[in-house]
Amino acid sequence: MAFTGKATYSAGVTLPELAEDVSDLIGIVSPYETPLLDALGDPMREAMSSHHEWLEDDLLPNKDAIDDSTYTDPAADTDFVVDNNSRFRVGDQIQVEGSEELMLVTGIDTNTLTVVRGYAGTTPENLADNKVINILGNAALEGADKATARFTNRNRGGNYTQIFSAAVEVSGTDMAASQLGLADEMDFQKQERLRELIRDLENTVINGGQPASNPQGSSSVRRSMNGIIQSLSTNVIHDDDTGHPSDDSLDEASINYILRKIWESSNGNVDLIVVNGFQKRKINSFISSSRSYAPGDTTFTDMIGVYESDFGICRIVTSRWMPQDAVLLLDSSRINVLPLAGRSFHFKPLASGGDYECGELIGEYTLELKNEAAHGLIRDLSTS
Repeated sequence: MAFTGKATYSAGVTLPELAEDVSDLIGIVSPYETPLLDALGDPMREAMSSHHEWLEDDLLPNKDAIDDSTYTDPAADTDFVVDNNSRFRVGDQIQVEGSEELMLVTGIDTNTLTVVRGYAGTTPENLADNKVINILGNAALEGADKATARFTNRNRGGNYTQIFSAAVEVSGTDMAASQLGLADEMDFQKQERLRELIRDLENTVINGGQPASNPQGSSSVRRSMNGIIQSLSTNVIHDDDTGHPSDDSLDEASINYILRKIWESSNGNVDLIVVNGFQKRKINSFISSSRSYAPGDTTFTDMIGVYESDFGICRIVTSRWMPQDAVLLLDSSRINVLPLAGRSFHFKPLASGGDYECGELIGEYTLELKNEAAHGLIRDLSTS
């Protein structure tokens, strides 16, 4: 039939009864998207216990620091104290960070090193307390016996699983009655509660924490997982930290500062920057001064989806569950959100005690975050 521009009623059609003009779709206004979980993807395996563990290892350190403020002649002293003597061996070439002078370790007594100053024809420079020492490498003697074996100990990391649950209950009348916008009230309620639980899972993965005592849980202590923010300690900077390159506003210098810290302390490959809406607008402003438009342009674009720096290419993920004053920098290859075996989100029907159907949606998950030094966090940023 050709379009007339008239509504059925005004066209003079007589109907026994006009149906209600209600769309058969139900619009949901509450936010339930989970961009971080989507970016991480589904895990390749399951957790096998309520306390999930993994192994971590690192190489022998090749940095230390001077721990000596009693120099008589800082440019000529051949003995000085360091923080950790076990990191050094006789024959090590060392260099104080920021100095051009090379030194050769000739003796180690407790935490005191004896060195040759101005090694390889370099010029001795002043030493200072707390200066970082780089261990360049060891020069072994030809034909010498093997050196004392050194090794690192593997460490166990771990996190507890957390149970997420929501009850569903629908009366017999609601089950039987015809509903607008849906075919089955029970299925609809399951769907809504599941959306809430997945939303809460992402929120917990970012912000959650464990109880201070009895983290394994008990009849009176609820077991909960440590989220990403609570798991980080090495590369956490605040806007007022010494060395932080700017004030409390997020800028490109801040992002590159912590990316460099992560790069220096680990082989982590940061590929996700997770922010809330406010800090995302700050990142978008990085390009404000360099935008240009042709005379025929009709679209105004002010968005950064990927940030590429000297330390890696990072996808920007905007999650409304991130704290407003924080930015996470993550190596996604070291992060998994795992269900306990057989406990991914599912519906469990329960016995009804009357004229209703009921059940419970249940899921048990944990966060596996390996090598926390491969990730970073900026806190206390301006939110206005």
